[in-house]
Amino acid sequence: MRNRKNQIHGPPSGVILLILLFAVFLITIGLTIVFPVWETQIRREKEIELIHRGNQYVEAIRLFQQKNPGKFPSSLEDLLQDRYIRRLFSDPMTPAGNWNLILIPPAHSPGSRRRSTASQVLIAPQDALTDIESPQIIGVVSSSRQNSFKIYMKQSSYDRWLFYLGMNPDNFPDIIIYGEVESE
Repeated sequence: MRNRKNQIHGPPSGVILLILLFAVFLITIGLTIVFPVWETQIRREKEIELIHRGNQYVEAIRLFQQKNPGKFPSSLEDLLQDRYIRRLFSDPMTPAGNWNLILIPPAHSPGSRRRSTASQVLIAPQDALTDIESPQIIGVVSSSRQNSFKIYMKQSSYDRWLFYLGMNPDNFPDIIIYGEVESE
């Protein structure tokens, strides 16, 4: 005969299941709070990286002009080939990583009826360089149209964060988008 005093009794059935469900519930609540904060932090770090990489291109173009007075690179590869930049950086705000380029607008931009002035820049995707006669790259800009958390040079969307030598936030240039036709 067994002695009932020596038997070990566990918790009533179902209590462990309830504790486990409560723990899963708490973890789910914690993740729903932490995930947006984590996502925001990652995006803020990408913004810092965007500024750093954009300024790397500005410095490379400055060095290019210092060694080639009056000339501008016609492709980003020109900067890499002559070692003005150590590598071609991707745009951290887009999955493909392709920058739009800031160019000195020709007298007549393709598809535009505007006349070029000193306070204008032409923004074109990299793959459009072959269609532009004698492209003169003065900088880069993100191809992402997403609004930013940070205000940079008085601009609040990544496609307005222009990185070029002599950029002045108080004298923001008129932007001509490659291929856009201005209505009269």
